[in-house]
Amino acid sequence: MAQEKFAVRLSEEDRTQLERLIRSGQRSARVINRARILLKTDAGWSASQVAAALDTSQRTVFRTKRRYAEEGLDGVLHDHPQANRYRKLDDRGEAHLIALACSDAPEGRDHWTLRLLADKVVELGVVESLSYETVRLRLKKTPSSPGRNSSGASPR
Repeated sequence: MAQEKFAVRLSEEDRTQLERLIRSGQRSARVINRARILLKTDAGWSASQVAAALDTSQRTVFRTKRRYAEEGLDGVLHDHPQANRYRKLDDRGEAHLIALACSDAPEGRDHWTLRLLADKVVELGVVESLSYETVRLRLKKTPSSPGRNSSGASPR
């Protein structure tokens, strides 16, 4: 068997932390899967065996091992912020959207649709383009809606 480029040798402390993380089940499935990859690799499993056992790809196994070698355990367990991610609507634009959604519907309509809201925000020059899905997500995060209190729970 060829020597692997990124061999995983866990310290006793790292192994204990990973086992505790898996048992707790309090982390995302992705993080738990990474922990399992590291434990099985440290136990001497090959990348193909780990991939088959965890129903993942060998590429995922290799990426996890490389990340552990380069960044340590914290680098594997904590996702990096995604570069090139930006919000179409800043706080000001979001305030415009919410105010628009709370206003009267356009002439001949009973209510605002997501597409109408997106088109109107673009028409007003708040942003150059906006998808109805972005409108949905921005409005969804707003907890106030009919029949709900400020915490998002139904009144008793």
